Amino acid sequence: MAEVNEHIQIVNSKLQILLKQFVVLQTENIQLKKTIEANKLTNLENKETIEALKQEQLILKASLDKMDDGEKKELEKKINGYLKNIDKCIALLSHKHNA
Repeated sequence: MAEVNEHIQIVNSKLQILLKQFVVLQTENIQLKKTIEANKLTNLENKETIEALKQEQLILKASLDKMDDGEKKELEKKINGYLKNIDKCIALLSHKHNA
């Protein structure tokens, strides 16, 4: 009987160690998930900044009249996209106003 109790105590001791490790790993996992989310947000902000800088660069080149044909087409495409979005917004606003 003493041998069985000894085995139970050993198993219980190992189980306690595993539970402590589980809690540590669970806490670390939560922290890593928070870090991933923060990095995703930073990455998104960086992408937006890069896109804004690219647009600014195109505008500066256009103002200096130093654009090649490809850049002119790219700028024209972006402007047309903005105009379409503006037209959609106006249409939605007009529709809501008339409803």
